[in-house]
Amino acid sequence: MKHRPEPDHRHGSLERVAVLLVNLGTPDAPTAPALRRYLAEFLSDPRVVEIPRALWWLILHGVILRVRPRKSAAKYASIWTDEGSPLAVWTAKQAALLAGYLGERGTPVLVRHAMRYGQPSVASQLDALKAEGATRILVLPLYPQYAAATTASVFDAVYAWAASVRRVPELRFVNHYHDDDGYIGALAGRIEGHWQAHGRPERLVLSFHGVPERTLQLGDPYHCECQKTARLLRERLSLTPEQVLVTFQSRFGRARWLEPYTEPTLVALARSGVQRVDVACPGFTSDCLETLEEIAQEARHAFLEAGGREFRYIACLNDQHEWIAALSAITIRHLQGWPLQPADGAEMRAQAERAQRLGAKR
Repeated sequence: MKHRPEPDHRHGSLERVAVLLVNLGTPDAPTAPALRRYLAEFLSDPRVVEIPRALWWLILHGVILRVRPRKSAAKYASIWTDEGSPLAVWTAKQAALLAGYLGERGTPVLVRHAMRYGQPSVASQLDALKAEGATRILVLPLYPQYAAATTASVFDAVYAWAASVRRVPELRFVNHYHDDDGYIGALAGRIEGHWQAHGRPERLVLSFHGVPERTLQLGDPYHCECQKTARLLRERLSLTPEQVLVTFQSRFGRARWLEPYTEPTLVALARSGVQRVDVACPGFTSDCLETLEEIAQEARHAFLEAGGREFRYIACLNDQHEWIAALSAITIRHLQGWPLQPADGAEMRAQAERAQRLGAKR
């Protein structure tokens, strides 16, 4: 096997520690060609679609990639910003803010972000970190709850890259942080802040991304971790079980997925006489298509059409101070034992200034 060229070696150069934040991914533009490229990569991952490869190849290339890109492009266009895809924008900000927060706490590490599908790729960012002198890399997926289709797929991409290089850096992985106290506190703070501004709803719906139900039977802990996140958040908010509903969204295909489904649940609530609901998506750390279009637009329309009067979507953690602080604590915890080379004063100041420019509230 031919390995990737190694960066030029310089004797006496510092060995750096790095953190790679990884999110799911996004197309480069809200257009059918861009969506076709993105979906081809995403839906070709055997972690994402677990059916026989030959059969799935025919379905994917014969049907899905001929029809779905145009429909998906219209959805992306409805949430696209002047800065680009919301997921890309928020993930880049989180990486920059994390670097600043870690620098302020005396933890001088390199921080980059990557997308599992799309750009910047996991491999390209790992190459870049090696070129910057990183010999120890912590891989931190931006998925609080572990799922084979998300977290494990990120690890697959890292392993594939490692198989292609001659000098493999030391690697560590964060599997999950669904019950991390800082993460739960950041979620609670986001919801409480929303309620202070808009008042409380009759029901709080916590909508997580769905996965096929069979993954639970195969040993995937995702469902259990979503339920634990919801329970800890409910307790932090001092709510009763009747006030909080856990649902799952983003079904794909005809197989049975984790239930209850989000949109049918909202319709049933409206028809039963519930007039106001708030919906939060704890499994997403950045706002994206699934939150801004599927929930804030489609689910809202369904609830109001079914007779509900008021629907409010509560934004993801994004660049919230409490979330970046929690992310910093998670990072520092997983870096324990690795020697950290001190960054020069100019680098630490630059990281702190970048964090301040991005508007994180202290």
